[in-house]
Amino acid sequence: MSVLCISKRISVRFTAASAAILMSFAVQAADEHFLKDGGPAISGYDAIAYHTLGKPTPGSSQFKAEYQGVTWQFASAANRDLFAANPAKYAPAYGGWCSAGASKGKKVSTQPHLFAVVDGQLYLNSTEAAHKDLFLKDPAAVIDRGERNWKVIYATPAAKL
Repeated sequence: MSVLCISKRISVRFTAASAAILMSFAVQAADEHFLKDGGPAISGYDAIAYHTLGKPTPGSSQFKAEYQGVTWQFASAANRDLFAANPAKYAPAYGGWCSAGASKGKKVSTQPHLFAVVDGQLYLNSTEAAHKDLFLKDPAAVIDRGERNWKVIYATPAAKL
């Protein structure tokens, strides 16, 4: 067997292995981008209702949509269809992770009733303290820090932050 033939086999195997490793990182990053906690996004609450009703509203498994590998539930078919037409507009900032946490470089689970819609963007928080004492006191600063940090942490598993 020639050296060229062996070299080609090694190159093909290395390329295939590299592709598999990169795909596993991409899947892991997608899994961590949106907070799921083993169920639908936003714990099953309707992402549209935050914008249209100004309050958290439970969704129904009867009205579902898929977006970026995550199931989203809605209170009505109309809300589901509105979300499906432009999911990036209605999905919460930072993949549904805590806004105050993102501003500190962390991914922290959220509670659906701790929210704010600022300039058309939904922001969720983890605790009353994070929501009232951090986010609501200076939303612009929290959002600015969160945006800067999110570019770094979005693909990092929460446990590694």
